[in-house]
Amino acid sequence: MHRTFRPTLIALAVLLAGCSQQQPAATATPEATPAVATTPAPATPAPADSADIHRFRIGTLDAVALKDGDIEVPNDNKTFGVGEPVADSNALLAAAGAPTDVLHLSIQPLLVRDGERVLLFDTGAAGTDFGEVGKLQASLRAAGVAPEQVTDIFISHTHDDHLGGLRDAQGALAFPNATIHLAAAAWAALQEKKEAAALVAAITPKVRAFQPDAELLPGVVTAVDLPGHTPGHSGYDIASGDAHLLYIGDAMHHYVLSVQRPGWTLAWDADAATAKATRRALLERAATDHLRLYAGHFPFPGLGQVQAQGDGFTWVPER
Repeated sequence: MHRTFRPTLIALAVLLAGCSQQQPAATATPEATPAVATTPAPATPAPADSADIHRFRIGTLDAVALKDGDIEVPNDNKTFGVGEPVADSNALLAAAGAPTDVLHLSIQPLLVRDGERVLLFDTGAAGTDFGEVGKLQASLRAAGVAPEQVTDIFISHTHDDHLGGLRDAQGALAFPNATIHLAAAAWAALQEKKEAAALVAAITPKVRAFQPDAELLPGVVTAVDLPGHTPGHSGYDIASGDAHLLYIGDAMHHYVLSVQRPGWTLAWDADAATAKATRRALLERAATDHLRLYAGHFPFPGLGQVQAQGDGFTWVPER
């Protein structure tokens, strides 16, 4: 297994090394920077108090965690820890003070302002049957942003809880002025899904596909290849000078089980062996280099770091 995935782990380590302190170096030809939409920007909604947003900074960049909703998964070891004894997951969850009957996963896209650009990382699960979802537009309004003001969307992968919010209830683009950045492998896979035909037709004029590890917005956003979960699954290194935040997509889902047992099988991973290797490499690099992470399914707002603990790791949320 180590021989099979060694190239992947080396590439991942090199990429993540740039996320700690140094400016990330692109390993693919930089993507041409799309022009900011020329459509006149609508009036900015007045910010409102909301428990569904969390403001923070990445260097000089303003950022906001945006709550879209929650997913609940039975703790039956049919999704997380497939084939492992339920008693083992119960013990880990109980020790962390988490419920043992059900696994709670948050859904929280990320908003970042970079001058005139308004960047959105993933779009939530609006219009899907994932659970109590669909708050993204309200969270955006609470953050003082209208959908027409979003200039760039970065999709981590093509599962519905990450791109479901690209269209509104009528099937039109929810963010009409935004360029949609999506890994070429993910875009190819999406186009092959018959059930995604309407979505593909709607977003095709807006999609800007990229190769693994491409620099997407010079000095600000660089893709980080995190293979295994889905074809083209990507994280994003968001930079402001020496300050970095690594958006990890679905490289990890649960703040206890994914972090403390990265070698357990997750039913949602398309290539379980590669996903396990990616998780392990990500955790090792994050703990060693004290990476600041944004985990879209960890407890809201999903912002924190990983620390080594014995022969494993633990999640430390940012306070």
